[in-house]
Amino acid sequence: MKILMFFHGGSRNRGCEAIVRSGVAMIKANYPEVTQVDLISRDPESDKIIPYLDAIYTDKIRDIKKFSLDWFISAFKIKFFNDESKAFQIKHQDIISKIPNYDILLSIGGDNYCYGEQPGIYEIDRCIKKAGKKLVLWGASVGEEDLSPPKIEDLKLFNLILARESITKSVLESHGLTNVELVADGAFTMEKEELPIPAGWQEGNTIGFNFSPLVWKKNIDSKEASLKLIQHILDTTDMTIALTPHVVIDGNNDYEVLQQFYNEFKSTNRFILLPDNLNAIQYKGYIARMRFFIGARTHATIAAYSNCVPTMVLGYSVKSKGIAKDIFGYERLVLALSEISDSKKLIQKFDELLKDEKELKDILIQKVPYIKEMALKSVSYLKRV
Repeated sequence: MKILMFFHGGSRNRGCEAIVRSGVAMIKANYPEVTQVDLISRDPESDKIIPYLDAIYTDKIRDIKKFSLDWFISAFKIKFFNDESKAFQIKHQDIISKIPNYDILLSIGGDNYCYGEQPGIYEIDRCIKKAGKKLVLWGASVGEEDLSPPKIEDLKLFNLILARESITKSVLESHGLTNVELVADGAFTMEKEELPIPAGWQEGNTIGFNFSPLVWKKNIDSKEASLKLIQHILDTTDMTIALTPHVVIDGNNDYEVLQQFYNEFKSTNRFILLPDNLNAIQYKGYIARMRFFIGARTHATIAAYSNCVPTMVLGYSVKSKGIAKDIFGYERLVLALSEISDSKKLIQKFDELLKDEKELKDILIQKVPYIKEMALKSVSYLKRV
């Protein structure tokens, strides 16, 4: 049995790394019939840090050379039949050419269905099914607002959709999809590596803070509100604040914006800026030793939840909203994108985080083992396929 993981952007997004790292580890440990798990990636060099993968290939979007035979065929089909299939097959030939070599193809871009129409993805999925291969959506998140008739038709092609939280499962089933199973994000099961703590770290009294340029672009006032929240933490507690990047991609680099936060407050001597070159398990090792965590990146918050660290989420997506609901019964301490420009709201939620520390920790201690079991169910469902 051979498996190919595809739609992976690269491990400079430590959340994407966590999905692959935990997924391949779970499959190899619990599915002995699988002889090979390979990855095709937009940034294969960054993925060499992930153990257990048997091969890593490059996924490059291909251009159609003007006036080539492929260009004429594609242009003809588009002009006279409104059919873009040939164009997408050429663009995604790196993935499509690999289809015959595998039994199961795992689409691991769990967020892909949250970003409008994806006709290129739909064409790849059709090619996989036409080849008679098994198609699985691994750790999916989809909101009601994300769905459209073409997207629903594409999702029906899958032999199995593994929804990583209950909101996605409910949404998909409400649209007639019968191929959906509820699991949890595999990153809950990912191991951690504890590096030496940096100077200034307070054992048991350090709060992690993660912020992303993606959130900042979507809500331009959110950075100023976050600065006011940090000032409130400095004024009302004696905690050290550890700024924690989790995505370090050009143009979407947490470290760059967190460096601005650090420069603003470094004179207080209560700030640590974690480096930008750690892998997912190393960031998880630091997050596990924090007293609290505040984060915009979902997999940074998963690293906190999975180590029973009380957590506040900035600018939720359906995935972070659903994950919190499955742990606490409702979207506890998860703020909408529109709310995070309100410094009073941020401070109110932080004070709630502080006040409910013991209760939150007790719930996490009780629920996290169950969530990890749900994550491991992914492999059981995969075996059925």
